[in-house]
Amino acid sequence: MIEFNVQDMTCGHCAGRITKAINGVDAGAKVEIRIEGRTVSVESTATAGELAEAIRDAGYTPQTA
Repeated sequence: MIEFNVQDMTCGHCAGRITKAINGVDAGAKVEIRIEGRTVSVESTATAGELAEAIRDAGYTPQTA
């Protein structure tokens, strides 16, 4: 499980964009988002770097937890 802190994720719309971006890298990824805690947990075959890049491309700033 790879975890990111995404401090600029503030709502359900943000969560949806991040989920869509991650699914673009790995369609089979399991994504768990906690908006209140601003965390994104991903179970994926993609690397942390690939997932972070996808989140950045969606317009957010991921930091590994």
